[in-house]
Amino acid sequence: MEIRDPIHGSIYYAEPEVAILDTAEYQRLRAIKQLGFSEMSFPGATHNRYLHSVGVAHMVGRVFDSIFRIYPFSKPSVKTRLRQTVRLAALLHDVGHGPLSHTTETVMPQLSELKIKVYDEEQKWGDAAHTVMYKNRRANHEDYTIKYVTDSKISETIEKNFSDIAPIYIACLIDKALHCPDDFFVDNGVDFRPILSQLVSSEIDADRMDYLERDSYFCGTNYGKIDSHWLIQNMTFHRVEDKLYLALNRRALYSFDDFLISRHHMHLMVYGHHKSIIYEEMLNRYLTSPDCTFQLPGNIDEYTLYNDYRLHEHLRSADNPWAQRIAQRRPFKVLLEQHNTTESDRPEMVKKALEKEGLEVIWASSHARLSKYHTASPEERASTIFVVDQLDPWSHPTPINQSTEIFRRYEGTRIIDRIYVAPEEFERADKILRNLKI
Repeated sequence: MEIRDPIHGSIYYAEPEVAILDTAEYQRLRAIKQLGFSEMSFPGATHNRYLHSVGVAHMVGRVFDSIFRIYPFSKPSVKTRLRQTVRLAALLHDVGHGPLSHTTETVMPQLSELKIKVYDEEQKWGDAAHTVMYKNRRANHEDYTIKYVTDSKISETIEKNFSDIAPIYIACLIDKALHCPDDFFVDNGVDFRPILSQLVSSEIDADRMDYLERDSYFCGTNYGKIDSHWLIQNMTFHRVEDKLYLALNRRALYSFDDFLISRHHMHLMVYGHHKSIIYEEMLNRYLTSPDCTFQLPGNIDEYTLYNDYRLHEHLRSADNPWAQRIAQRRPFKVLLEQHNTTESDRPEMVKKALEKEGLEVIWASSHARLSKYHTASPEERASTIFVVDQLDPWSHPTPINQSTEIFRRYEGTRIIDRIYVAPEEFERADKILRNLKI
């Protein structure tokens, strides 16, 4: 099947993959916007997670073909199988997202309600930390993704159409912490799981390559434009003992720097836009209010019926004032905005001063970092990306965070503090703010 994509042009899917795309569980992604409330500030940003996900699978195939174009696999069938597995992982990496994405994770059930069988199996292999990871907490969209991949109509479709790829292997590329039951990813004594996982999720993965250009295109901005062709051409591998890791040729290091900065600027200027933030804050206030009746189910078949439209319909019918503000497009308005690299006491002081005068105030603090490397999980830190120099036989591969100054220069967190008030109270709040001696 051919899909006409505004970013990548014509992209193709084989019939077994189309069988997954055609499931109701996957089609649900058409009704979940990629950028949630961003369309309130960027009207073109109405693209959905379905379009993004088919783009990511296309990109990961391109990256795989570039990296392994001359790699000596034991058999052509091994290369085909691994390529197909990572394409499926990329295709399904976002399938568990809830309505309006991350904000609704507040009303997801306890993890135990999802009855994820592979998590129960994980207890046989995991340590105490893994036991905490998979139990006694609220579910998130990654958990729903693993449920869809391993125990749903999607997993049945995988088993029916891909006789040599079990759902658990796809899940192992999406969740680096999962235990792989056998040597599925091993060929000639080399474990390909680390590098394939990195193609799905890392500092320079197919997911980011797609969403940066896609979000930039639909938002009408220049921040997310990257040189993906040069990056892909220079992506390679590096072997450490019996494991294969993602690597980048040194000549493309400046493009990588630009890639990271582009993503950072998209977070600051697009994903953290003041209108998106206030709608998310108002939704969070409704979802955490005592009279909220919107809850996401643990049953995966019921969860499939929940999308952006269902949430918006619910908000229109709810009596809660926060729900009505969202439904009627009457958001709070920015009164004060501060950009800092360290925490500031001023926003809290302003908030208290305004509340003392009887005003209802929302203080939103957005934190953006160039990279998640500094706060990465142990699994993420173990999956190092290396920089190699194929034109210098005396050079040694080095971890990418030690090969460029970009991590050090942008190590700090960029903090945007905003004080919002109701638009009908804005003039009064503005007068109070101007008279404050803070």
